Amino acid sequence: MTIRAQVFALAALVTALMSSAPSRADSQFQTPWSNQQRAIVLDGYEHNSFNLPEIVRDPRIAAFIHKASDGMPAAYHCGRIADVKDQEICRRIWRNYAVSRELYQTRRVLAKALGLKWGSYHLARPGNPIEQANHFIDYAEPTSDELMAIDIEDNDPARFMSLADGEIFVAQIKLRTGRYPVLYTNGTTAKYIADHRLALPILSRLPLWYARYEADIAPHFPKGNWQDYALWQFASQNNCSKTRCPYRPNGTNRDIDVNIADMTVAELKRAWPFDTLVPAVLPDDMPKPGERPALPSDILMASMEPPLVDYSGLRQIPDLLIAAAKGLVATVQASIDDLGDTPQAVDAMVTASVIRIAKSHASEKLTLETIGTSLRAPMATPDDHPDSHLIAGLVGFCFDETSTDMSHLPAYAMQR
Repeated sequence: MTIRAQVFALAALVTALMSSAPSRADSQFQTPWSNQQRAIVLDGYEHNSFNLPEIVRDPRIAAFIHKASDGMPAAYHCGRIADVKDQEICRRIWRNYAVSRELYQTRRVLAKALGLKWGSYHLARPGNPIEQANHFIDYAEPTSDELMAIDIEDNDPARFMSLADGEIFVAQIKLRTGRYPVLYTNGTTAKYIADHRLALPILSRLPLWYARYEADIAPHFPKGNWQDYALWQFASQNNCSKTRCPYRPNGTNRDIDVNIADMTVAELKRAWPFDTLVPAVLPDDMPKPGERPALPSDILMASMEPPLVDYSGLRQIPDLLIAAAKGLVATVQASIDDLGDTPQAVDAMVTASVIRIAKSHASEKLTLETIGTSLRAPMATPDDHPDSHLIAGLVGFCFDETSTDMSHLPAYAMQR
């Protein structure tokens, strides 16, 4: 084999290998519009100018999605508005509403007559999500073969509908139509929803209409429940100029939005209107049934072992009680010695301390003799408390001095 023959053989081998390898156009995340088999979907609004008969000359264009409602419905009675300027604004809104809705209905009839699939979207704004859902349905009057979409431009509740309200909006659409809409949003918001799919169980499972104007979205695609997009908006005014645009359809200006589907035209028409939820995918860190989730390292666990307490000080309590009893006896004895034999009553302080005795001896005059007699009568039987003998002994000692028999007191009371 000559050198020239060897070179030709090597070139043929390389060509064969390259033709058998997948191209960038074969990937749904890398310039899929370069694959002539992929379906194209256009979307626009009332201020876009386009020619539908020219558009359908492109066999790849399978559908058109048109803007329907925007935010909250207008006030129904402009005449009830007091301010003249606000009243005029209300009338202009109604005129614009009537004109845009008439244009919407005309374009819908024409597009469907030309063989295009049809869809509509609601631009979600701050405000009551249920009223906005009703506003969208009343405006678009979607039939069962038409795609519905909620457009949440960004995760910014000050300018657009919050994600929590988006869940309510979708629930109301499902309640009234029996079908789910598609979710249109950008890459940042889509990733947030995917990362918080347990907190947003409806939005995170809507078919995704993904807005990102790059040739390769593989590094950025949010995943989560979304393993693929339903539609990818890859061309708009953001990346189209007068001379360059990823895809410029016939009969349109550069302000039209262009979307790609990861399917052929026939497959897209069968899948339309994308009105069911995508399967749920649990997060990787989601605990499985029967598994205990790992505890964070910064949580302190309570010990099951009892704390070590020194109870040795409790042995000093009897000695402390005896010392206190001796002090009480000495104080009472000194008071008795100071009273002498003449007083027949006690002062106010003593009376207050023996109020129980006074109640039980209401007809008797309070003297030391009656107080001693009352204290000797126990309020309960000696068996009711282990220290009842000790109390009785102290009372006897206080009033009978040394004649009291202390031998029956508990052993710990007699310790020195």
